[in-house]
Amino acid sequence: MDPGRVPTVYIETYGCQMNVADTELVLGHLAAHGYRRTTGPDTADVILLNTCAIREHAEERVIGRLGELARYKRRRPGVRLGVTGCMAQHLRERLRERAPHVDLLVGPDAYRRLPELLAAGNVDPHVALRLDPEETYADLPVARGAGVRAWVTVMRGCDRFCTFCIVPYVRGRERSLPGPVLLDQVRALAAAGVREVVFLGQTVNAYHDGSWDFADLVRHAARVPGILRIRFTSPHPSDMSERLIDAMAECATVAPQLHLPVQSGSDRVLTRMQREYRAAEYESLVARLRARVAGIALSTDVIVGFPGEDEADFAATEALMRRVHYDSAFLFKYSPREGTRAFRWGDPVPDDEKARRLERLVGLQETISAEINRGLVGSEVEVLVEGPARRPAGWMAGKSREMKTVVFPGPATAGALVRVRVESATSHTLSGAAATG
Repeated sequence: MDPGRVPTVYIETYGCQMNVADTELVLGHLAAHGYRRTTGPDTADVILLNTCAIREHAEERVIGRLGELARYKRRRPGVRLGVTGCMAQHLRERLRERAPHVDLLVGPDAYRRLPELLAAGNVDPHVALRLDPEETYADLPVARGAGVRAWVTVMRGCDRFCTFCIVPYVRGRERSLPGPVLLDQVRALAAAGVREVVFLGQTVNAYHDGSWDFADLVRHAARVPGILRIRFTSPHPSDMSERLIDAMAECATVAPQLHLPVQSGSDRVLTRMQREYRAAEYESLVARLRARVAGIALSTDVIVGFPGEDEADFAATEALMRRVHYDSAFLFKYSPREGTRAFRWGDPVPDDEKARRLERLVGLQETISAEINRGLVGSEVEVLVEGPARRPAGWMAGKSREMKTVVFPGPATAGALVRVRVESATSHTLSGAAATG
């Protein structure tokens, strides 16, 4: 590469919102060291895949993509190809064996070293995979994308060790960023025109910086001028304190919406998952939330086919979903993750049975979501406008306070709050017209 030219970097992101936030962190850090982001791999000097180790078939997808991207190295030998994130941490040896053209393997706690590793030259793969219990990246710049919503990582790692989850092994133990640093980030986002902040953490409500717990952080952030809404994801039910519920109820800026993973409605399965609560405790928490936070919308995660789950366990999950009546749900078939405790138990539930159970829950949730949304027809909802809808032409789209997608005829300005009278609804979208008067 010409030493006088500004080096360019291209990143593809796989997985959860935590990974998206990490990509913004990496881009900000590299920009501070003279790199410029480019939108495609064909002109990039550095190509990075920021990866996830949680979803099924993620490994094959990433290795296949690395094979495709290797052609840029063949055409331009100076190109550096790297894998960052959870998969680099989890599958280091397999990646080195199956993708020998990769120059860098960098885990979630080693992004700080990327400029140093890239400057080291195009030699054997550079590996930076040590977990660092102190690393929070609190001092690094973040290159956030444009939009009315921004994600702010408030803590890293996880101490829960659910038996199905690889996260504690690839992201390390919990550590929280200092509250004042986070408030400075929120103020800067407000000044930049961001109107909604989403706090991120693997178990976000376990946040504690030594002085503030998560309820304190939420209350402080709710007072930042210019921020219209605050959300957070994903909390653990066992960390859902009364102080946090009070903060949600008492701070008008905190949206009445919560993603509250349950994973199973069977106490037997929850015990094997090491979830630390039972179905009755979870439903008691739901009742307290609904009593304190008016109109709260709830979503969840559910895994079907966990090792040992029988028909009675599945029936308990289905019954819980009927009772709780979630606004939406993310539903998954169990897939083993090497390195977790559950991996040792095999995968005894046949895939076709897992598919049957999943299809049944998907159908149930679609019905419930449609019923809840149809109940909103004729009412008005407050919409934070995000931009043009995908269709029809001339319509705008945004989110209600309850995190429901709303579309309505324009014009409207991104970042504005618009009251929309709901005229029709599906299980996924509300449609209407801007209210007048």
